[in-house]
Order: sequence, then structure tokens, then C-alpha cells
Amino acid sequence: MPTLKSPSMRTVDVARHSGYSVQQIRNLERDGVLPPADRTASGYRVYAEVHLNSALAYRALAAGTGPVEAKDIVRAAHEGPVARLLARLDAVHARLDRERTELGLAKGAAAAISAEPIADVRPADAMGVGELAAALGVRASTLRHWDAEGLVVPDRIGGRGTRRYSPAQVRDARIVHQLRSAGHRIEALRRLMPDLRSGRRGADTLEAALAAREAGIAARSRALLDASAAVLALLAPASPPAPAGADG
Repeated sequence: MPTLKSPSMRTVDVARHSGYSVQQIRNLERDGVLPPADRTASGYRVYAEVHLNSALAYRALAAGTGPVEAKDIVRAAHEGPVARLLARLDAVHARLDRERTELGLAKGAAAAISAEPIADVRPADAMGVGELAAALGVRASTLRHWDAEGLVVPDRIGGRGTRRYSPAQVRDARIVHQLRSAGHRIEALRRLMPDLRSGRRGADTLEAALAAREAGIAARSRALLDASAAVLALLAPASPPAPAGADG
């Protein structure tokens, strides 16, 4: 059976070593992730080490940054210049670093916010949409969207249904803002918010949500690290064949 270092491999060999199906390998070649394969006289594809490394690099990159960007990065490795490839990789790492920094800030802020006691308050302590939007540094339309999604639902005052946010609702909005800044999607927050409003259980849920986000970032970072060797192999020039009659 052909090995990783075999001078030629069949489609099934590349599929087996990379963890993809035969059809997926053909699709990756079609999309330019794998360079065009050589063909035998009878039309069968013949792959080499560069094709396997391309598939392995794409697999790890896709786990770290998503399939669309992973395809672009591997194509950049084939097409050059190297500076374009390095710029794309730098952008991915910078984005992960930014997400990790934002998550750290969100963890501290959300923990402090969720621990704040909400005592009996007067109606005058409530905030309007514009006031809360300014305090959070978001658009008023963002608060209306959170209301429509059931994340932070304010009280409605008067015949016009003017939104007024109680201190508890303001706290909810601050938590949602921090979690959105840390990368949590609306769908996930819709499931979390009922628990986040429920005392100790809410604090535990918030901690678990942030820990899951942290684990996801770590997994993506590790995937990019795993991709490094395969990407580097795509840049390394192939060793020229030994001349006929050479020693060794």
C-alpha cells in the first residue's frame, strides 16, 4: 500500500491518509485546494505528497477558521506570493487573539454584573432606550432587536408602549452586551437568558457559557497549530531526484 512518502498515490490513498472520502478529495481538487493531479494514460488520477499535505493543511485550517477561509489560505500557499499566505495566517491568529482578549474582559465584567444585588427601586430609576443605548455604547436599534429576540424585554409604559428598562433589565442588557462582545450568538443567548436571570443557577450558567466559549477558542488555536507543519510543507521546495548512477 502506498505510504505518506510514496511518489504516487491513488485517490483512495490520499483519502485514507487525510480522513476524507474519495469524493471529498476530488471536490478539494476541483476547488483548487489540491493542485491538479497528474493522469495516467488511462485517465486515472495520480497524487503526490503535495496533494496529501494540502488535504491535511485544509482539514486542520478548516477546524481553526472555517472551510471558506481555509480554502483561500491553502490556495494562497499554492499560488504565491508567500507574503499573501502569511498575511492571511496573521489575520486568523490576530482574530483569535482579539476574541481571547474580549472573552477575558467579558468574563470579568459578566461575573461582576451578575453578582450585583437588585434592591427595591423607584420607577424613576428605570432607563429609556436612548439612555441605555448610550450607557452601553450600542445603537437603540440593537436594544430593540434584543427585545424582539426575547433577550432583554423591557416594560412598556403608556398608550404608545414606550420601552422602560428596570435596573434588573439593565443588568440583563449589560450581560447580553458582554456575551455578544465575546462572540456568543443570538440563538445561544436566547437559550441562556432564562437561566442567567435565576440567581445562583444563573451565575453557574454564565460561567459555563464563557468556559465553553474559551474551550472553543482553544480548540481553534490548536487546530491552527496542527496545520502549521502541513502548510510549511507546501512551501518547502521538493527535493530534486537523484541523478542516475549517483551513489546511495
